[in-house]
Amino acid sequence: MADYLGYLASVLVAISITIKGGIYFRILNLAGSLCFCIYGLIISSLPVMLINIYAMAINTFYIFKKEKN
Repeated sequence: MADYLGYLASVLVAISITIKGGIYFRILNLAGSLCFCIYGLIISSLPVMLINIYAMAINTFYIFKKEKN
């Protein structure tokens, strides 16, 4: 089951990086990072969790920054 979550996360991140910036990139990348974070928790991998928490924070920042403009 955990493997499927990892695959889903990979697909979401891969799709997000094919999008030319913007809010859709941020939302898909945020979703992928969230899936990777949960995956990291399931497999007990702190490095996977930490880098994706960082990515989630950056994406969230830019999503809310974009909404203010």
